[in-house]
Amino acid sequence: MAGVPADGRFRADIEGLRAVAVVAVVLFHAGVPGLPGGFVGVDVFFVISGFLITGMLEREVERTGTVRLARFYGARARRLLPAGVLVIAATAAAVTWLLPPLPARTVLGDGVASALYVANYRFAVQGTDYLAADAPSPFQHYWSLGVEEQFYLVWPALLIATAWIAARSRRADVPRSVRAPVLVLAVLAAASFTVSLRWTADLPPWAFFSLPSRAWQLAAGGLVALGVGVWRRVPSAAAGPAGWLGLALIGAACLRLDEATAYPGIAALVPVLGAALVVAAGSARPRGGVGALLALPPMQWIGRISYSWYLWHWPVLLLAPAVVGHGLGPSGRLVAAVLSGVLAVATLRAVEDPIRFGRLRRAPGRSLLLGGGLTAVGVCASLIALASVPAPVGRGAEARTPRIAAGTSTPPAAPSQSPEEAALRRLTAQVQAAVAASADVQAVPANLTPPLADAPADKPDVFVNGCVRSWRYVGQKECASGDTASATRVALVGDSHAAMWQPAMEQIATGRHWRLETMGKVTCPLMDLPIYSPYLGRDYAECVQWRGQVMDRLRAEHPAVVVVSMSRRYTPDYGFTVYDRAWLDSLTRLVSELRSTGARVLVLGPVPDPLAVVPACLSEHLDTASACAPARGAAVNDVGITAEAQATAAGGGMYAQLTDLFCTATRCPDIVGNQLVYRDDNHVTIDYARWLAPVLDAELASLLATA
Repeated sequence: MAGVPADGRFRADIEGLRAVAVVAVVLFHAGVPGLPGGFVGVDVFFVISGFLITGMLEREVERTGTVRLARFYGARARRLLPAGVLVIAATAAAVTWLLPPLPARTVLGDGVASALYVANYRFAVQGTDYLAADAPSPFQHYWSLGVEEQFYLVWPALLIATAWIAARSRRADVPRSVRAPVLVLAVLAAASFTVSLRWTADLPPWAFFSLPSRAWQLAAGGLVALGVGVWRRVPSAAAGPAGWLGLALIGAACLRLDEATAYPGIAALVPVLGAALVVAAGSARPRGGVGALLALPPMQWIGRISYSWYLWHWPVLLLAPAVVGHGLGPSGRLVAAVLSGVLAVATLRAVEDPIRFGRLRRAPGRSLLLGGGLTAVGVCASLIALASVPAPVGRGAEARTPRIAAGTSTPPAAPSQSPEEAALRRLTAQVQAAVAASADVQAVPANLTPPLADAPADKPDVFVNGCVRSWRYVGQKECASGDTASATRVALVGDSHAAMWQPAMEQIATGRHWRLETMGKVTCPLMDLPIYSPYLGRDYAECVQWRGQVMDRLRAEHPAVVVVSMSRRYTPDYGFTVYDRAWLDSLTRLVSELRSTGARVLVLGPVPDPLAVVPACLSEHLDTASACAPARGAAVNDVGITAEAQATAAGGGMYAQLTDLFCTATRCPDIVGNQLVYRDDNHVTIDYARWLAPVLDAELASLLATA
C-alpha cells in the first residue's frame, strides 16, 4: 500500500513523506538536539494512512458498491502483522533476558496488549505521559498502531453504510459515491477534534493515546482522499506553494513544539494540516513542487523501510543500555538508531515483502488465517516470556496489619490535654507499635498488599482523571469526593504528595460528611517560590499560573479546612532549597494567606525518602527486605521538619509531623504488617494512606477543636 493513493497510482511524494515522518520520530527518540517536536511524525503517519486506506476503500465502493471486508482485512494483516509480531517476539525475548523481574513482567504485559492492538488503552489507563515518562515501555510506540487498527475496524463498515445512502442521492452536481462519505467523515473528524481539545485539558493520557481523540487525524487524510478529484484540478501555480507550505508546517512543528506542549490539542493542527497540504498538493503533480524533493532516491529508500524502522528503533534505543551496561550518550543513541535501521532493512527484505506480495495476496481467506495466527504468536510469545519470569512474590509467612481503632473517647492523659489530643496520641502509638514490629522483618510476606507486581499502578484515581494537572496543564477541574452534597468543603491542595493522601482524605470526608475538593499539580508546591523545571528546561510558568488560579478559587469558595502537602525532594535545580529560610518564610506566608480566607489550615509533614524504587528493590531482596529500608537519619530531616512546624504555627496553622507513622528511632521500613508502604520511590500506596486515615482524622479533629 506504500505510496498508492486514491487513484491507484504510485505516489513518490507520499513515500518520501513517510521518510520525513519516520526520521523525525527516530531522531526525536534518539535525543538529537534541534528536533524537540519530532514526535509529530506519528501525526503525519496518521494523515498518510487515512489518505491511502480511505482512497483504496472509496475506489472499491465506486467499483462494486461495497467493501470486501475479507480482502481488506487480509491485506492489512499481510501489511502489518509479520513485521509487527516479529518485533514483539524479539522484544519480549530481550526483555526477559535484560530486565529485572518486576519491570520485565510489567513490560511483557504491554507486549500482550500490543499484540492485540490495545496497548494505547493500557497506557491511557496507567496514566502514562508519553512526553515525560521516566521509564517508558519498549512497547510504548505500539500505541499508534492500536489507534490505526481500531479506526479501520469502524471505518469500512461506515463506508458500506454511507455507500447505500449515496446510491440513493438525487443530486447530480456531487458524485453519489463521495458525498455521503465526506459528510460522515467530516462529522467524525469534528467530533473527534472536539474530544481531543477537551481531553487534552482534562484527561491528558487519554487525549494522547485514545482513538476518540486521535481519529480526526486519520479522518483528515481520508477527507483529502475523497476530494482527490478536486485537488487534481488545482493550478500548478497554487499547488506548488501549497505543498512547500505543508512541508514547512511539518518542519515548524518539529522545531517549535516540544515536550512542554499540551498535546495533541490545538497544536496537533500544525503537522496534520501540513501533511494534508503536502498530500493534496501532490495530487495536482505541480511543476517545482515539494514532490521533487520527496522523490529523491534516499527519501524513497527510507520511506520503504519506514514501518519496520518505526517498529525496531524504540526497543533498540531503550534496551541498548542494558546490553552495554551503561547509559548511551549522543553518539551511542545515534549508533542504536542506525542499528535499528539495519534491522528494518533486513525485516523488509526477509519478512515484509515476501509475505505482503507473495501468493497470499490473492487469497483473502488465507491472509485472514495468517493474521489470526500471527496475532496468536505475538500474544503467546509475550505470555511465554511472562511465564518464564519469576513473579516477585513474598516468601515469608503471611502477616497482618493491625487495625487502627478510631474514636476520641479516650480520656485526657493529663489535665492540660484535650480529648482530641489524647485520641491522636493513642492512635499514633498504635501505628508506632506496628511500625516497630515490622522494622526487623526480613522476608517479604506472602500476602503483601498490594503485591509487588501491582505496586507501580497503585495510584489514586486523581492521578489519571485530570484532577492532578500534569506539567503542561493549568486550571483545576472540579474533583469532588466524600459527601459531594455537603455544604462543608475541605480542600486537599499541593503537588503529587498531596494527591497521594486523597484516598485517606476521601475516607475521612465520607465519614464526616464533608465535600472534599482535591487540587493538585505535579512538581508544583503551593508556596510562592520562583520555580524552574529541569524537565521542561525553563521557568515553570504553568506552576505559577496554577497557584494563582487555585488561590483565587480558595478565596472564592471559603473551605472550612485546607490540607496542604508537598514533596520535600526538590533539589536546588528547581530554583529553591527545601527547608531554607526562603522556603520557611514562604510557608508562613501561605498558611497566613489561607487563614485569611476563614479556613483552618493543616500542613502535612513529609514522608521519609525511601532512597530506592521500593517495589523493584524488594523484588530483588525477597528474603532481606531490610536491605531496602533506609536509616532514619538518611531518610528524614528532623531539623527541617521542626523548623517547618514552627513556620506553620507562625502563620496560624497546625502541622502534622508524620515521621513516626513511618519510622522507628533508627529505621524506616518499607513494609508494615502486610502492607507495602511505597508504590515507587516516594509516593505511599493507596492502602497505606487509608490505613493512616484514622490518625489524619484525629489530626483534623484536633485542628477543629482549637479556638
